[in-house]
Amino acid sequence: MTLPPLNPVYAGLGTTIFTTMSALAAETGAINLGQGFPETDGFPEVREAAARALTDTSNQYAPMKGQGALLEAVAGFYGRTQGLSLDPAKNVLITSGATEALAAAVFSLISPGDEVIVFEPHYDAYAPLIERAGGVVVRVRLNPPDWRFTEAQLTKAFSPRTRMVMVTTPNNPTTRLIPPEDWALLARFCVAHRACVVSDEVWEQVVFDGTTHHGVLNVPGLETLGVKIGSAGKLFALTGWKVGFVCAHERLINQMAKAHQFLTFATPPMLQSAVAFGLGLPGGRFAEEVAALQRSRDRLRAGLEAAGFRTLPSEGTYFLNIDLPGSGVALDGQAFALRGVKEAGVATIPLDAFCAPGGEGLPVVRLCFAKSDATLDRGIERLSAARQLLS
Repeated sequence: MTLPPLNPVYAGLGTTIFTTMSALAAETGAINLGQGFPETDGFPEVREAAARALTDTSNQYAPMKGQGALLEAVAGFYGRTQGLSLDPAKNVLITSGATEALAAAVFSLISPGDEVIVFEPHYDAYAPLIERAGGVVVRVRLNPPDWRFTEAQLTKAFSPRTRMVMVTTPNNPTTRLIPPEDWALLARFCVAHRACVVSDEVWEQVVFDGTTHHGVLNVPGLETLGVKIGSAGKLFALTGWKVGFVCAHERLINQMAKAHQFLTFATPPMLQSAVAFGLGLPGGRFAEEVAALQRSRDRLRAGLEAAGFRTLPSEGTYFLNIDLPGSGVALDGQAFALRGVKEAGVATIPLDAFCAPGGEGLPVVRLCFAKSDATLDRGIERLSAARQLLS
């Protein structure tokens, strides 16, 4: 029997590096510093709010654009933390995770043949979504240690067909925050080309060393072009909940809602209720979590550097990156990651996995430090052994 053809975008995709490395870690008993999930199970008070909502409130379909309480909570949270003035009914949309928000943005805001600029290394969902929508991915390669784009790169990347730019700040996997001067440069090009900016800001509360997060809706000129995407999963360390929120001009929100209604339509109501509760927590509660993560980052970094590794700056997220050549390791990221998990018992993620296949190699690996001290210490021991073995 002849089978029907498959969609070429998805037929050509392999298993993600996150699935591969986590499976190898489980198979070999390796310490998993690869996939970016915390060992603790998130804010307990927010989980308790979800449990109450599950038994005490409706479990039927939520409104398509989101429960009123959560729409208001999102607008209030960003008003307090980032100075944004958002109308809950017009400027906010609730989605089933940030990845669904990205899909709704891409599917509703570009047309076949439109060009979308992405900055490599980037979150792995971007390119398949763009290609499935019929768009053309235009890649701008960034390099360590600063991971910054230049005016010359933007001049080369933008064209009359540019309709969207996708950015991440703080960036996964580089951990870099986009500074105000880079935002201003990008805004100049986007305004000139009337290109939307979809800004993946799920790590916005996880920034370190007193750094300030600057989001797309704070950038002069991008007020009507920017799409800001946030995530309860990252705010409350509840990555399995998949509750995302989009903030944008009313015209863009209405357009994205049309895609959202045919992707997931609505997000579980008890989770929306709990997230609304969590967004109302005092600012000090979030600061406690960030301080704990910063201590974990510093513990991992100190241990690695004592073992002879060179680490790159970690401005935000759950991640710390190792510069392999600077650490005396003459392997690319893929080879180090695969041999490290199989031969030294520690799982990492190569930054090559966040770039297009066949491009210039990127000898950097990513580690997740949202782990217990004991896990981090075992990970440092095994990474030290990997460096001795693989150098």
